[in-house]
Amino acid sequence: MKKPKILPVLLSIPLLLAGGLAGAQPAAGAPAAKAERSCHLPGVTEALRCVTIDVPLDYAKPQAAPLKLHVTIAPAFRQGSRSDPLFVLAGGPGQAGSDVLVLLKAAFERVRATRDIVFIDQRGTGLSGKLDCDSAPDEQILSEAEMMAELRACLARNKAPLAAYTTAAAARDLEQVRRTLGYGQVNVWGGSYGTRLGQAYARAYPASVRSLILDGVAAPDQMIPAGGRDSQSALDGLFAACARDAACNKAYPDLAGEFKALAAKVEAGNVRLSLPNPRTAEPTDFTMTSERFLGTVHSILYAPADARRLPFLIHSASRGRWQPFVARQNLVGDFGNVASMSMLLHFAVVCAEDAPRFTPALRKSDAAVLARPLAEMIPKLCQEINVPAVPYVQPTRIDAPALLLSGALDPVTPPHRAATAARFMAHPQQVVVANAGHGVSQLGCAPRLLRAFLDRPQDPLDAKCLAEIPAPTFQLGSAGPQP
Repeated sequence: MKKPKILPVLLSIPLLLAGGLAGAQPAAGAPAAKAERSCHLPGVTEALRCVTIDVPLDYAKPQAAPLKLHVTIAPAFRQGSRSDPLFVLAGGPGQAGSDVLVLLKAAFERVRATRDIVFIDQRGTGLSGKLDCDSAPDEQILSEAEMMAELRACLARNKAPLAAYTTAAAARDLEQVRRTLGYGQVNVWGGSYGTRLGQAYARAYPASVRSLILDGVAAPDQMIPAGGRDSQSALDGLFAACARDAACNKAYPDLAGEFKALAAKVEAGNVRLSLPNPRTAEPTDFTMTSERFLGTVHSILYAPADARRLPFLIHSASRGRWQPFVARQNLVGDFGNVASMSMLLHFAVVCAEDAPRFTPALRKSDAAVLARPLAEMIPKLCQEINVPAVPYVQPTRIDAPALLLSGALDPVTPPHRAATAARFMAHPQQVVVANAGHGVSQLGCAPRLLRAFLDRPQDPLDAKCLAEIPAPTFQLGSAGPQP
């Protein structure tokens, strides 16, 4: 049985990263060595093609031992399919293409009718030499100091050269994949941090990219730790929506006040709980910390359907009934998607590309309650990881047509981030979905729109159907959301 991963309950990992990328050198020489096989992977029932491609671990030392990059190919349904596939780049940094294979059915089925769908495990993630940390089975009750000690021990055991795991290197890997698989121009879909990597690839290899679909768009100058204003705006928006809803306002008339009082009580260390262990059902004593509490709230805001449960969770906890909140907190741990994240890869990228620009002045100006744990932890952690800083480079223009999808309720990549990215694009189309959060491609009519855009990326896209996505109802009691 796979061990749980360390740190998922310490913070809510924003699935994004942005920053500058210097232009990469064109890939030279013959296509890389590859090995191919039929495979079955979690998330899909059919057999797919799994390809292992040798890429340089350090592009400055191409003769050294290679890194084996994993690629999963879902071939187009129709014979005589189009020659321009869709490359899929997952979020994080730290999530792998093989972690999001569920999107094959949820978002890309129409696209796959005529195009190969190519899921790429970024170096250091998934099946591409995952850089990760295992932890003890009692992770859910460890103190923050104990969890940091676990992470430090993991760093001490790590032998991989973390300086080689940059966004620039990952972009060069994409070009190696394109050439080795024999594709001409490719289309790129990126989600969250994948939008950052997709933009980097389009700038480094403009002749290789036919079009971009960016979902949950990271701006070129965005930094992961500097997300205070965005997260606070999403939280305030949720409280305002509850106040406008008659039933929610009646059930929780002082929601913002309850949250503020609860956060203060947790920060003071006055929330000592005794609840069944989620794995053993044995009674377990632990302290609810600010890192766990605020990180869980932040993660809940990613999806509107989840966020509409938050008033019930806050109100219940304010009355001393913490069981619903803790149950949801466990989903942020090894029972949730973040369990698949490559933690060392995440911090290697953040510490090289974000932390050097996250100045004390910026930390002060961006201060907000939900972002505080991450903002305080990153500078300290990066001092220990000690990877060389990657200089920020002003973004150049992207000429490929780009579809930018944003959820108006997104707490990490809200629409203004996409608007900033669009300023550096020659042919952007930005679509904002009122009732969506962090991720649009699998919602409503979006899968059909992805196919329409890829077929004619230069044409204006009629996306009015996305306005038909309804707002979820609020949860008012233990039975679940309202009908």
